[in-house]
Amino acid sequence: MKTIFAASLLIICSLTIQADVTESTCYGSAKQGRLENAVKLPDEGNNYTSYSTLAGILGRTYVHSKVYDVVISAYKMLETEQTNKVFKYAETGFKLGGEFKPHKTHQNGLSVDFMTPVLKNGKSVHLSTHAFNKFGYSIEFNQRGRYKDYRIDYDALAAHLVTLHQSAQKQGIGIWRVIFAPELQPNLYHTQYADYIRKNIKLSKKRSWVRHDEHYHVDFSVKCKPE
Repeated sequence: MKTIFAASLLIICSLTIQADVTESTCYGSAKQGRLENAVKLPDEGNNYTSYSTLAGILGRTYVHSKVYDVVISAYKMLETEQTNKVFKYAETGFKLGGEFKPHKTHQNGLSVDFMTPVLKNGKSVHLSTHAFNKFGYSIEFNQRGRYKDYRIDYDALAAHLVTLHQSAQKQGIGIWRVIFAPELQPNLYHTQYADYIRKNIKLSKKRSWVRHDEHYHVDFSVKCKPE
């Protein structure tokens, strides 16, 4: 009986390990694509959380396996790079990819929305996200980067972009673009990370169909198969 139990346990462990290392396969583009073997982002970690537990239950926080590794690794780096700073991710995509309303992209597992890091009374806090403010997406910061008692933490935002880029390089992938409100972008160049961002990260200068001030959209670059 012990032998049978041990053999069964070994099989279960091997299957678990195999599932953990299964790499995702993306097809098509962010605007018209799908995803195989997607991975769900954790609901929370030491310095980050999801924008909505319900969204996770509904399957709106799945990404490509390489993007998963990049996102989690970047948060780990920020534990020492930005001590006492907290971060929050938002919409990513469905388990199988495909149309992801109300977004026009997010279809092949390579797009991630991150809620903008903020300060309240000088302390790093999570931007409030709930059903009554469309899980944060209806928040509007003014030209000074303020909303009620919140103030955009540009140092934390810039540091996050840098760690995402560095983590992506380690995974052998890249960042195609970052969408963040063009009128707020100059504030990133007043941080210690300005030179790195100028040299390595493409910030879209085009105005999107939504403002992208309460969140910033990151498209990762992974070679996908044709749809």
